[in-house]
Parts: sequence; structure tokens; C-alpha cells
Amino acid sequence: MLFLAEQKYLLISPKKVRPVANMAKKLSPAKALETLPFVGSKAAIVLKKVVASAVANAKAKGASEDTLVFKEIQIGEGPRLKRGMAGAHGRWKPIKKRMSHIRVVLETKEQLPVKKEESKQELPAGEPKKKERKGV
Repeated sequence: MLFLAEQKYLLISPKKVRPVANMAKKLSPAKALETLPFVGSKAAIVLKKVVASAVANAKAKGASEDTLVFKEIQIGEGPRLKRGMAGAHGRWKPIKKRMSHIRVVLETKEQLPVKKEESKQELPAGEPKKKERKGV
């Protein structure tokens, strides 16, 4: 089962949030909640809140916190606030304040896909493999 939490219109650049999200993806959600407050960035604090919300959604639907894993953490780009600052000779210098959208999807360990071994088809004895020839 999938559990979702989103934070939209976050006034932090996606470029600053992505490294924190990549670090958190490698951990379990419980371990990420313990680790993120000590990362030392504003993005980590906000990401912790989104992960905590996703874990709370999972608990509300009856899932155990120990069986949860990250399926995905997406950091998308939101709209930009276009601001300006005075430059040399009375010119206007543009400043783009970028926004982020954070989407955290959790799933339970039991539903992870299991790879099945494919059986190789054996050719009957005495028949070599045929190669296709193109354009001849």
C-alpha cells in the first residue's frame, strides 16, 4: 500500500533541497526522522516535516512504522517570484526566488516487487542459432 505526503510552494530552491532528499532516500523513514534535524539546513527541517506527515498517514491507515520504506522522494520546481534589485547606472537586476514542491511516497516492505528468474529456452540438439540478416 502507498502512503503520500506533499508540501507545495516551499520558498527554497529545488537545487538546495535535492541533496538533502538524496541523503534521506538511502535511509528508512524512521532513521530519516532521527537524522534530518542534525543536517543543518532549512531544507532538512521542512523535509523532516513532510516525511513525518507521510509516516503519520501510514499509521492512520494501520501500517507499522517498521515496515515502511521510501518508494520515492520527488523534488519538483514550483513557480518563481520575479523580484528585482537596483544595479549600476539605475538598471534593474532580476532576482528569481525559486519555489519547490516536495512529494514523499512510502510503501510497505511486503509489497516490494520480487524478481523472478526467467527460464532460458533451450534449443533442440543439432539446431544452431539463426542470425537475421538485414538488407540482403
